Amino acid sequence: MAESNIVKFYEDRSIFITGATGFMGKVLVEKLLRSCPGINRVYVLMRPSKGKEVTVRIKELISNEVFDSLRREQSNMLEKIVAVTGDVTREGFGLSPLDLNLLIENVSIVFNLAATVRFDEELKDALQMNVKGPRYLLNICRKMKHLEAFVHVSTAFSVVDRPEIDEVIYPSTMDPVKLAEFIDEADASLLSGITKELVGPYPNTYTYTKKLAEQILEKECGTVPLAIVRPSIVTAALREPFPGWIDNLNGPTGLIAGGGKGFIRVFKAESPDLITDLIPVDLSINLMIAVAWHTATHRPANSSVYFSSTSYDNPITFGQFETFTTFAWRKYPTKDMLWYPTSEITNKNWYYQLNVLLYHIMPAVLVDCYARFMGQRANRVRLYKKAFRALSAFDFFFSKQWKFVSKNSDGIWSTLSARDRQTFYFNVREINWHAYFETYILGIRRFILKDDISTLPEAKKNVTKLYLLRNCVHMVFFAASILGFSAVFNFFKFLLRGRAIAISDL
Repeated sequence: MAESNIVKFYEDRSIFITGATGFMGKVLVEKLLRSCPGINRVYVLMRPSKGKEVTVRIKELISNEVFDSLRREQSNMLEKIVAVTGDVTREGFGLSPLDLNLLIENVSIVFNLAATVRFDEELKDALQMNVKGPRYLLNICRKMKHLEAFVHVSTAFSVVDRPEIDEVIYPSTMDPVKLAEFIDEADASLLSGITKELVGPYPNTYTYTKKLAEQILEKECGTVPLAIVRPSIVTAALREPFPGWIDNLNGPTGLIAGGGKGFIRVFKAESPDLITDLIPVDLSINLMIAVAWHTATHRPANSSVYFSSTSYDNPITFGQFETFTTFAWRKYPTKDMLWYPTSEITNKNWYYQLNVLLYHIMPAVLVDCYARFMGQRANRVRLYKKAFRALSAFDFFFSKQWKFVSKNSDGIWSTLSARDRQTFYFNVREINWHAYFETYILGIRRFILKDDISTLPEAKKNVTKLYLLRNCVHMVFFAASILGFSAVFNFFKFLLRGRAIAISDL
C-alpha cells in the first residue's frame, strides 16, 4: 500500500495543542504520536490546577490509560510531549517570553480544543474561555513563523435556528466583536438579568459563545490559515485508542450508564423518530488531523468549516438509540444493577414526571429510609435529583433535530489515499450503529463503571434474577389493580343496591 500522505506531512513538524487534558485532547495527542512517529514535538498548554504544578500534571497525563498502547509499543514517543505553562483566559495565555518564543520559532500546526463545556456557565465566564481564549490564541498564531494551519474546534450546535445547516459561518445581525466587548465589560448582575435575551434561540451559554467565537475568528483571522471543525455530540471511541474508550459521563454517556444500572428508566424526547447526532471521538479526531493536513497542503483562500457529524450521511433516531442501548445492556449487563435495564421514551411531560415519581423518587425514598434505619448513608434521592437536573440540560437537544450537511468533510475523505483512509478513518457512512452501541456499552462497563469483563457471567445471572423480579412486581401490580377495580365495582354496586332498597321502601 502506498505511503501515507498525512503521516509524511507531519514529519519534522511541531504541534501546539490547547485542551490536551480533556477527553478529545487526550485522544488527539495519543493519535498524533502513535500514527505520526516522525513528528518533532507536541507542545501542550497546561496550567497549575488544584495545587498541582505543571510538572505533576504532565506526568499524570502521560500515565493516563489512553497512552497504554503507546507506552508498550513506542514509549520513546511520549518524550515528544512538552508542557508549556499558560492559561487560556489570560492575554497571551500568560506565557513566559521563553515559552512564547519556543512556539513562535517551532510550531507549524495549532489545534484549539480548550473550552468550557458546562451548559450552565455564567455568560461572562463562558465568554472568557470560549471567545477571548481563541482570540488570544489567534494573536499568538499571527507571530508564528512556520504556521501552516490553525484548527479551531467548535460545535455543530453553534447554529441552532435552522433545520439544515451548511459548512459556513452565518453572518450575525450584530457586530460579534462589539457584542463580545459589551458582555466582557457589562456588570455581572446586569448581565445575569439579560442573558436569556442575549442568547436568544440558543439553549445555553456554551453554544452561544461557540457561535460568537466562530464569527470573530473568521472576521479577524486575516492571513492565518484558519479551519473550523464542528463535532456534534461526541461519544465513545469506535476503534481508537481502544474500542469503546470513554472517560466521562458527559452527553448521552451518563444517560446510557444510568440505564444500564437500572438507575434511569425513562427519558424525554419529542419523538422516537427524531434524529439525533452522535460522533465517535476517534472519527472526530481523525478528521481534525486530516483537516490540518488539507489546510496546509491545499491552502484554501478563505477559512473553511467542517462538520464532524452523522445526521447527513448516517442518521440515527432516538428510537434506535433506545433500542440498541437496551439490547446491548441486556447482552453485556453490569454486575451491580439496581433494576432490570429497560428504558422508555416519552414526549409528555406529565407522563415523564409521573414515571420519575413512581419508578425513581419513591423507590429512592424507601431505600434512603431503610439506609437511615440501618445507620447507613442515605443519598439515593439526592443522586436522582442531581441526575435528572443534569438530564434536563439536554431537553432542547432531545426536542429538535438538525441536518448538518457535511460536504466539506466528505470532500476531504474523497481525496485521501487508501493508506490514509485506513490510518485516519472518519467515514461515518460505514458506522453500524447496532454494533457500535455494543462497543459503547462495553466501554462504559470497563472505563466508567470499572467492571471487568470477567464479571459478565455473574452479571448475567443477576440480570436474569432482576428480570424475574420485575415480572413478579408487574404481576402483583396487575393483580392489585384488578382487585382494586373489583373492590370499587362492588362498592358502587352496594351503593346502588342500597339506593334501590331505599326507593322501594318509599
